[in-house]
Amino acid sequence: MTDRSAASAMASLIEIMARLRDPDGGCPWDLEQTYETIAPYTIEEAYEVADAVQRRDWDDLRSELGDLLLQVVYFARMAEEDGHFDFEAVARGIGDKMVARHPHVFGNEGRGKSAEQQTRDWEAQKAAERRRAGASGTLDGVALGLPALTRALKLQNRAARVGFDWDEDADVAAKVAEEAAELARARGSGKVDDIEDEFGDLLFTLVNLGRRLELDPEAALRRANAKFQRRFERIEQALDREERTPAEATLAEMDALWNAAKVEE
Repeated sequence: MTDRSAASAMASLIEIMARLRDPDGGCPWDLEQTYETIAPYTIEEAYEVADAVQRRDWDDLRSELGDLLLQVVYFARMAEEDGHFDFEAVARGIGDKMVARHPHVFGNEGRGKSAEQQTRDWEAQKAAERRRAGASGTLDGVALGLPALTRALKLQNRAARVGFDWDEDADVAAKVAEEAAELARARGSGKVDDIEDEFGDLLFTLVNLGRRLELDPEAALRRANAKFQRRFERIEQALDREERTPAEATLAEMDALWNAAKVEE
């Protein structure tokens, strides 16, 4: 697709959204939507993009990227109606930001920097942008709406950049064991708030260990979810051949089928 045809397709999508939101003849459902009602769809579409990438389903990825793009167009249209900004301002803003954050590509800065140095520079520029926007704290600007595991990782990364970090991976692993023991003691107390508090501490520490191991906790958990689903489906398939369901099998039988699926993998 040429730049011209891409621009034409984008303009057509923007016009379609304008028609859908037109009080005179638009879609009743689309006219009822607000920033708050569209936001959950945006989060869902982002996850569906990630899912298509993980499955390497390129047709589905193309479709899901379109759905995600629609969310951007939707928000921009509502903002334009309210007199805040339009889609052009969104596109121009991110374009300007990318140019400013890549002086080694678009400016006079040398291209000899490593990817690691470029990452540090990128973070420094983002920190400067946050300061200009009035954010002074190290952890300011880490969105509350992020998935909890992702937000934990971002908070820890921010803190680590100013030196608040573990010296060794082994220290974090020891902290995981400590938090697990504290969770066990909280369970013994029977106090729900204490149990939830210690469980959260354990999860937070596990995210920290993953960060030290250069792992994305969301990606690791998605992988574990997929593994669980895949193996459980093998249990169902094996039982189905015997004309039974999991509800009709014993835990021992299902555990044996789980182990068999694990070995086959």
